Amino acid sequence: MNPDIITRIAPTWQSENWQKALSEAIRDPAELLDILNLPSNLLPAARKAASLFPLRVPLSYLERIEKANPHDPLLLQILPLYAELAKTTVGFSTDPVGDLNANPVPGLIHKYQGRVLLITTGACAIHCRYCFRRHFPYSDGSSTPTHLQQIINYIQADKSIKEVILSGGDPLSLSNARLQAIGSQLSTIPHLKRLRIHTRLPLVLPERIDNGLLQWLQSLPLQSIMVVHCNHAQEINPTIRQTLRKLANTGLTLLNQTVLLRDINDTLDKLKALSESLFDAGVLPYYLHQLDRVTGAQHFEVPDKEARALAKELSHQLPGYLVPKLVRESTGQATKQVL
Repeated sequence: MNPDIITRIAPTWQSENWQKALSEAIRDPAELLDILNLPSNLLPAARKAASLFPLRVPLSYLERIEKANPHDPLLLQILPLYAELAKTTVGFSTDPVGDLNANPVPGLIHKYQGRVLLITTGACAIHCRYCFRRHFPYSDGSSTPTHLQQIINYIQADKSIKEVILSGGDPLSLSNARLQAIGSQLSTIPHLKRLRIHTRLPLVLPERIDNGLLQWLQSLPLQSIMVVHCNHAQEINPTIRQTLRKLANTGLTLLNQTVLLRDINDTLDKLKALSESLFDAGVLPYYLHQLDRVTGAQHFEVPDKEARALAKELSHQLPGYLVPKLVRESTGQATKQVL
């Protein structure tokens, strides 16, 4: 192992108790800087930005960050910075994709034909600094057990809905029992065909992919799709590759979506390496998202012209099945826009 990579957290990496691993996630900016041997002059900014959107990162993710490197592409995704506090740029908002105006019942978002999205929880194992729901009012807008029956009734009444998407937060932050309860209720709706799960946990907290979860996924009567969220090839080490393979072996369709991020993955070589690494792990590249323009994430944005050039060159150098579709989600549009 590279001596610059954290070694003290290896025992936690092997833990089968994902709730324990989740509880040990780093929340204190000072502790983060200490673990990674980063300069103390980063602390005032980290504390101030984290007071608005808290720091949270599992130890198993920190293991993949190079120590003493403030430009590490994984670190830049989770380190609070002064740039988050800059004056809001025109076009950026706290509700960048119009989720708050598309809630027919609490915890349900219905924007696109044939599918609805459940905000299953506000909890997530990691707080990515570009998160488009960093300002979302989860206390009012999650599908709590109280709201779930309203959601089921809504879906039952609309026979055009063929697919339900579990989102959050991160749906895999829920217990297996809770996921099974949601899946069981959805499975009773005759016109539903597919269940899609959007999650970052297989990449950031691989301990979560336990036998109970794998058995549930394998037993789902609905056709199941899992969309994981990986932004950089460095996120995929041998343990993550094995975890993704376990998920693929359940029979679900395993896809990835990436957010295009300034100074993190905005080069041809980085995007090529990511697609190759994903496919080696049994995952098909699906979407390359332009940044959802959420307040606090302005410094991550890559201009459309540059994004299109990258996508075009990527299509010239990789087979089609390894080229993700470059898209943007915009408020009021009937679907995501292909750029």
